[in-house]
Amino acid sequence: MRNNLKVERAIKNITQENLANAVSVSRQTINAIETGKYVPSTVLALKIARYFSKTVEEIFILEEND
Repeated sequence: MRNNLKVERAIKNITQENLANAVSVSRQTINAIETGKYVPSTVLALKIARYFSKTVEEIFILEEND
């Protein structure tokens, strides 16, 4: 699964730490999501999407091989 999380953070000019605090996870979790090492739960994906006022599909892209 790809994601646009780093791009969305850059647009809002927020750090991984800021986002992590906003959605109640660690900075390491945000980093792992951005680098593709961790796929977030549905609840976490929804929290992240809501934070950016986007749909889940605008941030997380399901690829054919997923």
